[in-house]
Amino acid sequence: MHVAEGALSGPVLLGGAVLALAGIGLGLKKMDYEDVPRVAVLASAFFVASLIHVPIGPSSVHLILNGLAGLILGWSVFPALAVALFLQAVIFGFGGLTALGVNVTVMAGPGVACHYLFRSLCSAPNQKLAFAAGFGAGFLGIALGCLVLSLSLYLSAQSFLHAAELLILAHLPVMVIEGLITGSVVVFLNKARPDLIPGLTQRRTA
Repeated sequence: MHVAEGALSGPVLLGGAVLALAGIGLGLKKMDYEDVPRVAVLASAFFVASLIHVPIGPSSVHLILNGLAGLILGWSVFPALAVALFLQAVIFGFGGLTALGVNVTVMAGPGVACHYLFRSLCSAPNQKLAFAAGFGAGFLGIALGCLVLSLSLYLSAQSFLHAAELLILAHLPVMVIEGLITGSVVVFLNKARPDLIPGLTQRRTA
């Protein structure tokens, strides 16, 4: 879901940059020193997962794990994905620097939304409910990202509308796969490391 340089209009690039900077600033403000290793691990997981591209028709898709990262990191997902996307742009040319703000917003914004929508359900004693919450976070993280990216393309040029529709269709399998991965990870963390998702420990000890 990387936006290539030159595809978006100036106002959209500027708006994406402003939103990304605001998210990064808030994420850094909320990040404690002990959160740094967790942020680094999730940034690395995103970096590696999004390098594996699967061709679908004339384009390709890849895992993003923004729902999982947002679920665990909250607002800190912004600086985490910003670092990973910056390195991808510099090293591999994915997305480019001018589109960095939009790419960060497209991937990190839905992660924050998933954090607030699903984190309270991840500690459910019923494993099926916990898995469903994780699945929802993984699925919705990609779905919202596609919608935000589609809106960015449409606002840049209405001729991109068909491309935006194809983008959403191509990522439907990714939504399901990420849902399954995130749901499985949530069930595991619920048993082994509830402290990794903010809110789980408090709910268990309340």
